[in-house]
Amino acid sequence: MSTFKATSDMTRKQKPIVNESDGETSDRNTADKAFEVRVALREVKDPEIPTLSLEDLGMVYDIIVDHQTVHVQLLPTFVGCPAQEFIRNQVLKRLDEIDGVNHADVTFVMDVPWTSERITETGRAKLEEFGIAPPPARFAPDYKPQCPYCEAHNSDVVSLFGPTACRAVYYCKNCKQPFEGMKFV
Repeated sequence: MSTFKATSDMTRKQKPIVNESDGETSDRNTADKAFEVRVALREVKDPEIPTLSLEDLGMVYDIIVDHQTVHVQLLPTFVGCPAQEFIRNQVLKRLDEIDGVNHADVTFVMDVPWTSERITETGRAKLEEFGIAPPPARFAPDYKPQCPYCEAHNSDVVSLFGPTACRAVYYCKNCKQPFEGMKFV
């Protein structure tokens, strides 16, 4: 049996190390399939912030390819996220479009917490473009996010409770605009 585990940092140039139990050709096909799955998951968007993919958010925990079967493990951004079933169905729908995938399943990992540190640099840039200040890289109790409109760090928290559990509302004292910011988790 040839299986493959893809890492979240894998790029096309960084071919993964594969299990060579079934021979090199089979392993290369498995590695290529895992990479294809990861690329496909970049097209599955977060339902609350549609500018971000699951990959951008760092929600893709593991991809296991066993011949024509794909198992994807995702980290929910919080355990009680009501969008889990929607996300699972979107991932399954996208995996169904990949040639050579005959069976796929998606599970949510609950014993490893998702943290805002998992958001990729691409994801952080997309958040800013979308008008949401990304979370700080490290916890800082007096952190003032950069305003996505004027780039000033001169804001106050208006409400710790934004439109979703992971966002807060800030007011920029420089450009006088309210904006949302993702919380450090």
